[in-house]
Amino acid sequence: MKLGILSTAPKCYSTARLRQAAEERGHNVKVLNTLRFAIDLEAGEPDLYFRSKELSDYDAIIPRIGASITYFGTAVVRQFEQMDVYTPNTANGISNSRDKLRSMQILSRHEIGIPYSTFVRDRADVMPAIMRTGGAPIIIKILEGTQGVGVILAETTKVAEAIIETLQTAKQNVLIQRFVKESKGKDIRAFVVGDRVIAAMRRVAQGDEYRSNVHRGGNTEAITLDPAYEETAVRAAQIMGLRVAGVDMLEGANGPQIMEVNSSPGLEGIEGATGLDIAGAIVDYCANQVNFPEIDLRQRLTVSKGYGVADVVIPEGSEYVGQTIIDSGLRSKDVVVLNLHRGTSVISNPKDSRVLEPGDKLLCYGKLESMRDLVPAKEQKKRRLKVKNLRPAAVENREKP
Repeated sequence: MKLGILSTAPKCYSTARLRQAAEERGHNVKVLNTLRFAIDLEAGEPDLYFRSKELSDYDAIIPRIGASITYFGTAVVRQFEQMDVYTPNTANGISNSRDKLRSMQILSRHEIGIPYSTFVRDRADVMPAIMRTGGAPIIIKILEGTQGVGVILAETTKVAEAIIETLQTAKQNVLIQRFVKESKGKDIRAFVVGDRVIAAMRRVAQGDEYRSNVHRGGNTEAITLDPAYEETAVRAAQIMGLRVAGVDMLEGANGPQIMEVNSSPGLEGIEGATGLDIAGAIVDYCANQVNFPEIDLRQRLTVSKGYGVADVVIPEGSEYVGQTIIDSGLRSKDVVVLNLHRGTSVISNPKDSRVLEPGDKLLCYGKLESMRDLVPAKEQKKRRLKVKNLRPAAVENREKP
């Protein structure tokens, strides 16, 4: 396999380990400075130049895209995708995970634990937003911070309001999150490769520091994940469109709470804590995928006129409830079921004998007109009853010793 590692820091631990692991396995590997590419576009012939010379053929790339070059870096990754070069993390996946607000928006539509979060812009909306999170203490995050930078714990409502106002004045977009008290100073990093967690560690902050990042001096210890945490980590990575990811979770009272899905997770901390060859697992995964890569269904299949990919939900009382897929007549309507989502489970390429149940979500490919007829009329969503917020003054009084 000819492998390219996209990185602007060839001597950093993660890049060096990936190169070492590839060389040990006999692969032809080269570290390519992400900023030295030129993207050439021509009808039917997307191309790349590196250091002003036409790039030779590569089988796969492993992107290590830093936060400071997200836009250009994802453009380069996207160009490799158009040239049919395999990448475990797509440009869309990297972009989705890099923006904390966007990642929370994507995860929020799925039944997966996340801390209550809110995003506002107008100053008048700040205090009501803080109240909806349950009041201070709260977590304030800059949307594109990394390694714990731009994460602030506000102990009181007044302090939180002042911090948010200051950051917004400095033209920083911030996310307001409920503070998960029971996990203060510790979190879990699950390292996902493909469809499984290959390593996990608990990170514990030191002293008065509430951020447990390794770059903040946090201690690490290898752990064996509870199945619920393992399933959550894999689902989160897949939802974000990543096949190599570091999934950070808080240990909440109600189970795992996704804090962040990192598309360029560092290897030093996890390899040091577990003693495992994480870099080698990533390289092996890429090698196994080169000849049989995943494709973007919506990009590839919607080119056929009148055909596309769509989600179809089977509502309570539907004529399809209790029928098998073959008896439902979907195939005769030129509709093929690719995936069946039931609760938190995903059944790929379900058998024709699978019986449909209320709430099943079907990922289908087929004639758009036929699938449109399958979608029931949209009903007004019932808003969940929320406890009336305390007034700011009451919260301030509650915070006083």
